[in-house]
Amino acid sequence: MSDLFAASGMEREAPRPLADRMRPRTLAEVVGQDHLVGPDGAITRMLRSGGLGSLVFWGPPGTGKTTVARLLAGETELQFEQISAIFSGVQDLKKVFETARHRRLAGQGTLLFVDEIHRFNRAQQDSFLPVMEDGTITLVGATTENPSFELNAALLSRAHVLTFRPLDAEAVAALLAAAERHEERPLPLDEEARTALVRMADGDGRAALTLAEDVWRAAGEGDVFDVNQLQEVVHRRAPVYDKSQDGHYNLISALHKSVRGSDPDATLYYLARMLDAGEDPLFLARRMIRMASEDIGLADPQALVVANAARDAYQMLGSPEGELALAEAAVYLATAPKSNAVYTAFKAAMRTAKEGGSLPPPKTILNAPTKLMQAEGYGEGYQYDHDTEEGFSGQDYFPVALGRKAFYAPVERGFEREIRKRMDYWSKLREQRSRPKRK
Repeated sequence: MSDLFAASGMEREAPRPLADRMRPRTLAEVVGQDHLVGPDGAITRMLRSGGLGSLVFWGPPGTGKTTVARLLAGETELQFEQISAIFSGVQDLKKVFETARHRRLAGQGTLLFVDEIHRFNRAQQDSFLPVMEDGTITLVGATTENPSFELNAALLSRAHVLTFRPLDAEAVAALLAAAERHEERPLPLDEEARTALVRMADGDGRAALTLAEDVWRAAGEGDVFDVNQLQEVVHRRAPVYDKSQDGHYNLISALHKSVRGSDPDATLYYLARMLDAGEDPLFLARRMIRMASEDIGLADPQALVVANAARDAYQMLGSPEGELALAEAAVYLATAPKSNAVYTAFKAAMRTAKEGGSLPPPKTILNAPTKLMQAEGYGEGYQYDHDTEEGFSGQDYFPVALGRKAFYAPVERGFEREIRKRMDYWSKLREQRSRPKRK
């Protein structure tokens, strides 16, 4: 039977992907992470000092986290063990720890690489602490999520977090050139298509090599693909974006700050990025309503109206027609005069309200529907503002024990400039009426 398999070639290994065949064999071959493995990189300095401890690798897919962990084990003469938090449970961890203990007694250390470590729950993460502390393992955890939010503080305090960056265009281009040397053939792409392929990789080295392999597989003898042909061959990858994770929060932060910074072009770019990635348009509409209140306020009261109208328009039209209404609102907000005066005033008022407790309003402004309340002085001395010459009585409405406070300070921009004039006028009237009258 074995001869039959040998004759048919079935015993041969399946072809390995290009990304696997080109996996770096030394830290010096890792591209795009010079801040870690370059001559003055963080990992290089650790190895030079001989003080390698437990690490957490944080970064997007395809940036070399697994490869660097494997190479570190070789550099430090530790036994490399790899598990994935997606497929492993408590029993798997116990077996790994027990094996590492036996290995340690025999004089051999263990570098345990845990992929997707953020997938472990808090109790599972805590199980690493004893074996990290007693030196049974050197932990290298890899995560695509922000460790500050996803990993226990106790685990983070025992590990050094190293950030892996998305590969820039230069690094991806270098990787493709290395692939051409490895395969001993050029990529059949014109210059514009080659640039497009680098962009499609989206900072992911593994994706870049996979796309290159797809191109070689599809090309016939003498073919040279342009951009349109390239897109047909590789079926352009979707943007790296998870609506519930860091990509979501990073882009909505970028959109909000672009609006606040009065940059309509950047605002449109991030809006388009999020829509293209499949973000819920109504979530974006809700965020723009918030931006109108927080960052524009009464500098342009129409901003909140426009943001609400855009939401209503999208609900009426749906995609893709309704997305234009969102774009219109985004540009309106970005180009509107800005003021956070209402936002900061409200926060200050909330803080004072919490600190002040249950202070009663002055009796002057309270209604007195019963004789008892009238006898207690409720409503006594109240001035009806409309009966005054200026339509302003200047009474003090704050609790007596609290005293007068100033929360709202309109800026000299947009419509708030007019509000400021009114408030300055009322302030002068209030000051005049508070002065004692001469006899």
